[in-house]
Amino acid sequence: MIKKTITSIFIVPTLQVPKGALKNNGFINGYIKDKLSSLDYEEVIFLLFKPSNLNKFKEFLDGEYERTKNVIDDYDYEKGYVVVVYKLDEHFQKDFKLVKQGKYSKTSKIFQSLFPRTVTIFRGTMDKEEFSLQYRIFNKTQDLVDFWEDKLSVDFDDDFEVWEGWDEEKEILNINELKEYI
Repeated sequence: MIKKTITSIFIVPTLQVPKGALKNNGFINGYIKDKLSSLDYEEVIFLLFKPSNLNKFKEFLDGEYERTKNVIDDYDYEKGYVVVVYKLDEHFQKDFKLVKQGKYSKTSKIFQSLFPRTVTIFRGTMDKEEFSLQYRIFNKTQDLVDFWEDKLSVDFDDDFEVWEGWDEEKEILNINELKEYI
């Protein structure tokens, strides 16, 4: 299983793609660049998909082109991979910069409001409502503080964030390396 990028956790949701549409169309991860692409766009992200149903994916993609002017390109890789390029909302540039600095709790309230406060998790035989990962990170919830304090054997103070920092290399798509993991 591929670990979600910070781009996927904190930037992809700002695209406001209809709920479930990413997962239902084979979304793998979001990236800030594509190492093998010659495209030179500013302030964009690259969403990687491996759709199991190409007709359904084409409907999704056509719908995205109609829904938002922020879809600016799409292209294919061999073995059924598709990349969709989205322009980022310029209103959140300061927030994106804070994310890249690992200062999640410092992002604006408007930015944070784009993320759900709670999510429904299926546990065993029933659904359970829990705070979303982003809400926990933005608000430095006690469970995450406790987790990191225990894991790192460190006492957190108010300046510490409760999520790992930005690693540029992990945020760049390299389809050749990725194929090894999928």
